[in-house]
Amino acid sequence: MSQDSVTAPEAARKLSGRRRREVVAVLLFSGGPIFESSIPLSVFGIDRQDAGVPRYRLLVCAGEDGPLRTTGGLELTAPYGLEAISRAGTVVVPAWRSITSPPPPEALDALRRAHEEGARIVGLCTGAFVLAAAGLLDGRPATTHWMYAPTLAKRYPSVHVDPRELFVDDGDVLTSAGTAAGIDLCLHIVRTDHGTEAAGALARRLVVPPRRTGGQERYLDRSLPEEIGSDPLAEVVAWALEHLHEQFDVETLAARAYMSRRTFDRRFRSLTGSAPLQWLITQRVLQAQRLLETSDYSVDEVAGRCGFRSPVALRGHFRRQLGSSPAAYRAAYRARRPQSDLQAVATVPAEAVLPMQGGSPAATQIRRTAAATSATGPAATSAAPLEPGKPHSDAYAPGRATLPGQRTAP
Repeated sequence: MSQDSVTAPEAARKLSGRRRREVVAVLLFSGGPIFESSIPLSVFGIDRQDAGVPRYRLLVCAGEDGPLRTTGGLELTAPYGLEAISRAGTVVVPAWRSITSPPPPEALDALRRAHEEGARIVGLCTGAFVLAAAGLLDGRPATTHWMYAPTLAKRYPSVHVDPRELFVDDGDVLTSAGTAAGIDLCLHIVRTDHGTEAAGALARRLVVPPRRTGGQERYLDRSLPEEIGSDPLAEVVAWALEHLHEQFDVETLAARAYMSRRTFDRRFRSLTGSAPLQWLITQRVLQAQRLLETSDYSVDEVAGRCGFRSPVALRGHFRRQLGSSPAAYRAAYRARRPQSDLQAVATVPAEAVLPMQGGSPAATQIRRTAAATSATGPAATSAAPLEPGKPHSDAYAPGRATLPGQRTAP
């Protein structure tokens, strides 16, 4: 469950005698990005008792033989090894180096033992892949960076992946979305352990909001995986994103890349962690989400504008990915929009939310900006102006209508 949900359930296991609740172990690996790795080190490793923040004891542990190489070629030497995890009441795994690489078996064993002995296990961003590889997410709700959520769901089908949450708290196992969402989850842990006042004091020292509203849905249209970088396949991926309104298949993409289908599949999977067909379907579903949110097109029209061969195909893929029909998704989305956003659509031309016919970066940015700041429908033209001084409704406030497919812990 996320930061907008009710209090997380109690941990299922009692903490063993040798572990201490205030001891936090951070498990680092070679190849991990330095920003995500530094988040738990900053939150739990700096003494801020003068600001009213209770102190944790931090153990930085190497998950494999060092030195550990990180962003920019920097090399780190962790003061502890895997054996130190046995003292921790909380074990944090920052972003894993590659969603296509298996974590070291010794580290997975250490995580399993820690969980069995009652420790709270935390995965930040792609650290969820390490927790999943250890079997700690089986049958549980979890999240990760939205870009890698389809891969996590496909590789570990027993995990209930929700790509829309900033973080998910399932009691003794917690996961967060990408990068800065790790800060949100770490603040949530401090809030759970020591209360709102302590978390607020820490947030002020970090100069971040104590609670961020919303989830990852606002970022879902940034569809190029980070790994693809300047790879020649980037041009093919960009073309596909700009032509989702056309009917084409993976063979078309392979031909544009001057590769055989088998070579293209292998190369695409190595770069993105996803099969090209699954990626293409996901992008079409995301495009359908945007049109359902930002236009009055019928479901049949949305299917055609997203490259699906029929409305039946759209409904099937939409339900499999989001657990909802397109019509139900649109109704739930509009029910949770703030009144101020509904008013804004009156000033946005309908053309701004149509799939682009060309590939201009400026035009693409215009489309994305318009889609992110508008919502349409009958309510948009009839919404009454806000009264001066009266607070507007919050689309992500507690008690909001829940989007179909959004999972919470039992």
